[in-house]
Amino acid sequence: MAFELPDLPYAHDALAAKGMSAETLEFHHDKHHNAYVENGNKAIAGTEWDGKSLEEIIKGTHDASAVAQSGIFNNISQLWNHNQFWEMMGPNGAMMPSELESAIKDSFGSVDDFKSQFSAAGAGQFGSGWAWLVKDTDGSLKVTKTENGVNPVCFGQTALLGCDVWEHSYYIDFRNARPKYLTNFLDNLVNWENVASRM
Repeated sequence: MAFELPDLPYAHDALAAKGMSAETLEFHHDKHHNAYVENGNKAIAGTEWDGKSLEEIIKGTHDASAVAQSGIFNNISQLWNHNQFWEMMGPNGAMMPSELESAIKDSFGSVDDFKSQFSAAGAGQFGSGWAWLVKDTDGSLKVTKTENGVNPVCFGQTALLGCDVWEHSYYIDFRNARPKYLTNFLDNLVNWENVASRM
């Protein structure tokens, strides 16, 4: 069964007051995300991966030693990444649940220190990629960054929060100011209740 583009969990203009315009969502969700869906479906058609879950395909096609991943991996991993990304944001500015706040303080010292590490990871990712807050295999929380479409599924980690630092995610609203985009993401866009639910 072919993968489908999921609807946004909010209107295209729902994040505009928070710093992510309707135009960005129209391009990012309706065009970029949809392209990963269409190209991913084409890439797996008639292969051993047809009918498998996104996670199964990601784990089976990721090659940690490869400079360039396969067309299957690149599109399917980016499809998975974006499915999570929209859910990790919201228009309501939800407060950080206490259990998540405690876990972050235990791991990073403070929420501000976590935000600094996360922003530094995203700003320091050369070229395209993602910044992540993950629950590692030992249960600890860590900030990581990955290139292109590589994601925590590849390493057996649980993605709690991910921020897309490909240019298409921020250029309309922030031009080349990736650090400002990351600060705005953490301060205004994250749905912390969704993040906490992933723990």
